[in-house]
Amino acid sequence: MTDSPAAAADRILILDFGSQVTQLIARRLRESGVYCEIWPFSADPARIAAFAPRGIILSGGPASVLDAGSPRAPEAVFTMGLPILGICYGQQTMCAQLGGKVEAGHEREFGRAYVDVVEPCALFHGVWEQGAHEQVWMSHGDRVTAIPPGFRAVAVSEGAPFAAIADDARRFYATQFHVEVVHTPHGAQLLRNFTHDVCGCQANWSMGGFRDAQIAKIRAQVGQGRVICGLSGGVDSSVAAVLIHEAIGDQLTCIFVDHGLLREGEAEEVVTTFRDRFNIKLVHVDASDTFLNALDGVTDPEIKRKTIGGLFIEIFEQEATKIGGADFLAQGTLYPDVIESVSFTGGPSVTIKSHHNVGGLPARMRMQLVEPLRELFKDEVRRLGRELNIPDSIVGRHPFPGPGLAIRIPGAITREKLAILRRADAIYLEEIRNAGLYDAIWQAFAVLLPVRTVGVMGDGRTYDSACALRAVTSTDGMTADIYPFDMSFLSRVSGRIVNEVRGINRVTYDITSKPPGTIEWE
Repeated sequence: MTDSPAAAADRILILDFGSQVTQLIARRLRESGVYCEIWPFSADPARIAAFAPRGIILSGGPASVLDAGSPRAPEAVFTMGLPILGICYGQQTMCAQLGGKVEAGHEREFGRAYVDVVEPCALFHGVWEQGAHEQVWMSHGDRVTAIPPGFRAVAVSEGAPFAAIADDARRFYATQFHVEVVHTPHGAQLLRNFTHDVCGCQANWSMGGFRDAQIAKIRAQVGQGRVICGLSGGVDSSVAAVLIHEAIGDQLTCIFVDHGLLREGEAEEVVTTFRDRFNIKLVHVDASDTFLNALDGVTDPEIKRKTIGGLFIEIFEQEATKIGGADFLAQGTLYPDVIESVSFTGGPSVTIKSHHNVGGLPARMRMQLVEPLRELFKDEVRRLGRELNIPDSIVGRHPFPGPGLAIRIPGAITREKLAILRRADAIYLEEIRNAGLYDAIWQAFAVLLPVRTVGVMGDGRTYDSACALRAVTSTDGMTADIYPFDMSFLSRVSGRIVNEVRGINRVTYDITSKPPGTIEWE
């Protein structure tokens, strides 16, 4: 069995073939109350058996099964007697490995498509009826042209004669389309039919159960040892700190390194919340002069990151030495971090996951890691934070990347620019909250652009900076789209910024979207 805090829960194993939306499969399953994990497609069969899943899902992926050396599922999974669901590439490798045939498609399908349900099956029960014409999301060039013995076609599309197939005796199912994305409207229910009906999973994965199990796990791991945690006030480090404190109390010390690049009032809120409300031992280090002096004249964003990350490690280590060191280092590592570092690169990252988000853990620190959130997605971390009674001003806070305001000031950073940006950003967020929109937006922030414009204010001309506003909607940052503010809101917030922030005379709104697979929003 696994040592996961979900050991008592029914679980599904997802074998990852590299699809950019594999994480969405896990999210859909957990939303339905079923615990799951994502492992590389090359996972050892003995480890799979020890995990004791109720079923296995083979994800999509970018490879072609027609290429030599392309990924394959472990042959053992097909003889374990477990239900299997193959999705896109997962369907193709299932068919190729079980005696079917895959060919390069003459009619590729990318994007919205429609399937015709030709026969009923357990996957469609209560969702799609025979004869239905249903919207799905396709993303394939190759296609299955012959299915293995024991399978039957249950849905077809223009570009895929075997859009969905079923082997009821072995409980093997597969779809060429992606059931995990919202563009397949009933996809979540199809997944639920697989996990709950076919695999027999109970909806016994809850955040309350995770909290209790994780507290017990932390106590067992730490014993009488001491833990230090780099606290930033962001969602991940905050939830990790409060959870660990609930488990071991004063054996935890948090170190808050204030680099001078935080938003307005954030440093004060961190100290008040964690030292006063939760009574956590907190070392507050005002290192803003050190960071800003090191960043003086630096314009390259990657050098900014490395400078901030290197200084953070240095100062963090100094403060850890002052308090006598510790046996464990707490990190707010999340499940997407684990997936991305393990699936195809072979080993976990040792990056400290706090506000700097760059740099490595020096070997000389000689501490073991405590990572209580490493099995959770971002939205699950927020749910756990609410279980722990952390204020919503922290739990519900928009993601704020490690370098903070440093990368929201393109070009050189100065104290004057930081003051201007803090005030503009605060006004923007205040207006978003006043309009009741904060929770509807995944991330919103202001950027001080490296350009100055001529304007007229009153009876005089100005030559000041331009400010850009960005707001996007998303679930977890994998994809994002612009938030459609109405013009009255944009007029109100831009008017306030120009009138109240000396140094800005123009405001623009960024309408850039983020499709799957592009860089992280910052």
